Amino acid sequence: MLEPLRSWLVAVVALLPVLALAVEIEIANPQITASEDGFVVSADFGFDLNERLEEAVSRGVVLYFVTEFEMTRPRWYWLDEKVVSRSQTQRLSYHALTRQYRLSRGGLHQSFDTLSEALRVLSRLRNWLVIDGRGEKAGVQAGDTYMAALRMRLDINQLPRPFQISALGNRDWNLASDWKVWQATLPVEAR
Repeated sequence: MLEPLRSWLVAVVALLPVLALAVEIEIANPQITASEDGFVVSADFGFDLNERLEEAVSRGVVLYFVTEFEMTRPRWYWLDEKVVSRSQTQRLSYHALTRQYRLSRGGLHQSFDTLSEALRVLSRLRNWLVIDGRGEKAGVQAGDTYMAALRMRLDINQLPRPFQISALGNRDWNLASDWKVWQATLPVEAR
């Protein structure tokens, strides 16, 4: 009886460092609020780039950070219904000619003198429109309660090919959060 328990404990202790390294982005204060255009998500992400990622950015490698949001409606008779699924990609790069870091999302670009300034803006998600209008198109209603989930990760699939290959087995390139899941009641009216 003690032998299986002892081998199980040894396995758990051996996996603790791996589990601790897997999550390097922490998500704090996620919330859904109403706006004039629909419903928006805001959250704070806590992370630091390791030396390898900082060096890669400073040498011109573009890092792609993907933020994903999902909202589901619980169902008692089947699996939960996914009613909203959104993602956005932000690019972090360094331009040697201007000696500035650049953070881009879609067609919008913002330049920073230091990497820490760029990371500060990257780590603050504010007013991201995830549901247009009143939500009828998405099948959601204000006042109803849903399960919301949010995560951020470094997308190694968008790196140049040589970096993708070296990133596959290297934890220095594994920067991601777990899904942060919370129960969210959609606000009834815009503030």
